[in-house]
Amino acid sequence: MRQIKHLVSLPDHEYRAKTMSKTFQPDDHLPDDDLNDMDLFHSAMKGVKPIKSDKVLLKTPKKKDINTETKRAAATAAEEKFIIDNLSEGNIPDQKPSDILSFKVPDLPIRTFQELKKGEISWQEGLDLHGQNTEEARSELYAFIQDCRARRFRSVIVVHGKSWTEGSGRAELKSYVNIWLRQMPEVIAFHSCRPADGGTGAVYVLLKTKEWGA
Repeated sequence: MRQIKHLVSLPDHEYRAKTMSKTFQPDDHLPDDDLNDMDLFHSAMKGVKPIKSDKVLLKTPKKKDINTETKRAAATAAEEKFIIDNLSEGNIPDQKPSDILSFKVPDLPIRTFQELKKGEISWQEGLDLHGQNTEEARSELYAFIQDCRARRFRSVIVVHGKSWTEGSGRAELKSYVNIWLRQMPEVIAFHSCRPADGGTGAVYVLLKTKEWGA
């Protein structure tokens, strides 16, 4: 706070007697010597507006757009998941229940692929995706292939079923499995099974091995 200096100098003992005589109150009569001080104070305060409130007014934060936040979180989760398994969720070509699925990498020997198609390569483990939704099936398939690869399995079987979307004729999980297996570097070939092993509702899958050179 700014201090007001007296224009009239007083001896120390007179100044102490004057200031200690009583406590100042707004309605008290001021001695003539103090009038100059008050005149100076009021002059200095001209144009200064008093503060009406000592409370700080904070702006109310705007409500978040729940839909926007939800969509952003979902998009982030989808991006993170794609980074983990690299399996696509969009632009999946439709496969009908009766369609035969077939795939092989370019440098796989034809003879080996023919053996896979005929079911002549014994499969060592199987995965049944019946009753699972797309997200569950994606996670299960990815984990299954990784586990089989780590265990040095050469051939496995994946049962995707023939369940189809009403009105479209699209076999849902079959359509996804057809794309997901192609996107896995551990998979070098797959083909729809013989009737005894599930027919067009399942696929034989050939995995990379050290002997094959991958």
